[in-house]
Amino acid sequence: MRRTLSIVFALLFILFAAFQYNDPDPEVWIPIYLFGAAASFMAYVGMGRPWFFAAMGLVYLVAAVYWWPPVFEGFLLDEMSMKTVNIELARESGGLAICAAAMFTLAFLMRNVVPAGRRRL
Repeated sequence: MRRTLSIVFALLFILFAAFQYNDPDPEVWIPIYLFGAAASFMAYVGMGRPWFFAAMGLVYLVAAVYWWPPVFEGFLLDEMSMKTVNIELARESGGLAICAAAMFTLAFLMRNVVPAGRRRL
């Protein structure tokens, strides 16, 4: 289950990063999503401790709350263009919340995994 979800999360975050290519500030958002993809790959190979993924989830969650728009106007997912700044902020906050949920899930799934560097032959 951990390996399957790790690959799903990694591919999802790579896709999120690709969608940021046309964003007004891709230099901010592409690394944010690629960091989530890298962490997902780490979970896939058994690297990292649960506290690392939980800390990442907490950082993503705090960022999602920080980016939440002052006035929520929805996500307007039926169109690719940005209608208002509040919709763009809501989308960015939603993406960060998805990253947080994924990292917390990986933290939960990694709790019984022996780290890759500590395995006995």
